[in-house]
Amino acid sequence: MLKGKSPIDTAMIRELAQVLADTDLTEIEIEHEALKIRVARQVTVHATVAAPAQMAAAPAYAPLAAPAAIAAPAAAAGDDPRKHPGVVPSPMVGTAYRRPSPDAKPLIEVGQQVKEGDRLCLIEAMKTFNDIVAPRAGTVTRILFEDGRPVEYGEPLMIIE
Repeated sequence: MLKGKSPIDTAMIRELAQVLADTDLTEIEIEHEALKIRVARQVTVHATVAAPAQMAAAPAYAPLAAPAAIAAPAAAAGDDPRKHPGVVPSPMVGTAYRRPSPDAKPLIEVGQQVKEGDRLCLIEAMKTFNDIVAPRAGTVTRILFEDGRPVEYGEPLMIIE
């Protein structure tokens, strides 16, 4: 144990924590010579715990549209949806659903107006259904995922303009 001044710069750690807060990052790691500092924060995800009947029904979801029909608008636009300013990326890995239950109507449709905080879809991860909400108000111009199919972290789910 060292006596006197600590080799850890607490001011730098505070600055890194502020960068996390300012940029919505969840983790920063820096390494300089023999010193390695990692600053991380917990991200709160709005989760909806499914009732047992809903969980049993989850495998009954069937794709509603062919992949080509969903991908066609993106291909026609000729641009990368990941770079679109209105993209809504997946905040987690899981299975994405447009409907809250197999017999319900879709939560959103192309052309629909949404407000910030409106429920857009669900992502099931580890048998927990997580609400994905609109980060901004606007019109849903593209839906980029196929109902009942896996999505990756950061994968574009839809475009809101």
